[in-house]
Amino acid sequence: MKNLVIWGGRPLRGEVRCDGAKNAALPVLAGALLMENATIYEVPDLADVRTMVELLRAVGADVKQDRDTIYVSSPGPLMYEAPYDLVRKMRASFLVMGPLLVRCGKASIPLPGGCAIGQRPVDLHLKGFQAMGAHISIEKGYVHASAPKLHGAQIYLDVPSVGATENIMMAACLAHGETVIDNAAQEPEVVDLANFLNSAGARIKGAGTPRIRIDGVKELRDTAYTIIPDRIEAATYLIAGAITQGNVTVDNVIPLHLKSVLAKLHECGLEVTEWNKSIEISASCRAKPVKIKTLPYPGFPTDVQAPFMSLLSLGEGTSIISETVFENRFAHAEELRRMGAKIRIEGSNAVIEGVPQLTGATVQATDLRAGAALCLAALAAQGVSYITGLEHLERGYANFASKLRDLGARIAVFDEAIEQASGFAP
Repeated sequence: MKNLVIWGGRPLRGEVRCDGAKNAALPVLAGALLMENATIYEVPDLADVRTMVELLRAVGADVKQDRDTIYVSSPGPLMYEAPYDLVRKMRASFLVMGPLLVRCGKASIPLPGGCAIGQRPVDLHLKGFQAMGAHISIEKGYVHASAPKLHGAQIYLDVPSVGATENIMMAACLAHGETVIDNAAQEPEVVDLANFLNSAGARIKGAGTPRIRIDGVKELRDTAYTIIPDRIEAATYLIAGAITQGNVTVDNVIPLHLKSVLAKLHECGLEVTEWNKSIEISASCRAKPVKIKTLPYPGFPTDVQAPFMSLLSLGEGTSIISETVFENRFAHAEELRRMGAKIRIEGSNAVIEGVPQLTGATVQATDLRAGAALCLAALAAQGVSYITGLEHLERGYANFASKLRDLGARIAVFDEAIEQASGFAP
């Protein structure tokens, strides 16, 4: 297992470029199964992306890759069953159900895995497919869906689930008639998927609003599409500049997608400057206390909650973070306490009393964003930190260590088994 060692206390300075958005690339790759050929640009080199590519190949697609460009070709028949070994790795694997259902008339998908951050049931996905005429059954850990032909339907989502919105939207593209999704997720990644599908001839209106209308078409044509920049990666590097009291410019970013995060950075008393495709943050003092409540977009993103907690741990006063999206997303708080942070959990709230200094420690990343939070804390801490669980970080950040190193961080990847044998690792 590979882990990170970080020597903290160095202000980060310079420019860093964001990759394409992981949470946009995964549904777009799944959606590529709806057409014969798709060329997708700005695809990040991530473990989750590699898992999705393997999954597409497993169901019969021909997938080729040239750096950050992926070519998906699936003109022939596809397999309707997704392999358990791939789906268990990543929740987004379930997004192939909609495309396979309309391509094959049936689909069998294992119940998905992913980060342990709380319950994320697939019932809303299935509710949508059922409304469109699919027969659904669950047996021995597999979800089976069958429908010779899907038809349009009025679908109300009890919560604005991103995955359910995307899966239903993909299936509806080739269904007969009009589908309306009410209380749809409004995330930029949902809009990006809609734009990708529309570029192939789909008829989707209203993406980015609570009501999405999809007029089914007979087929989708070949297309080429560029993934939007990753707003969560951008937020992570902005917070890295802030927590180390440095000066960082993040390039290849859409500032509008980060409106709620930038508002909180401003509220923290940090200097934030926006340009057309870049954002600069400059910090010469500790962050002021704030109150944050995570909400579906356009609210404050749950994926930025953990990194922001690290920043507030070194703030001037007492801050409160309320997590309303996932119930088990404070696992990083205990690890931050090992570094000297003063955090107490009260139900769905985290109360953070800022301290003037954190100290390097050995900590464990329990999920993707927790891993990022611990790395940010380590960058600002005095002394050396060891972060285990690099496999979580590799699911969502491409070239994380090298990008931070280019900003002046002293950071290295080490192999736990080899280094323990040599006496280097703790």
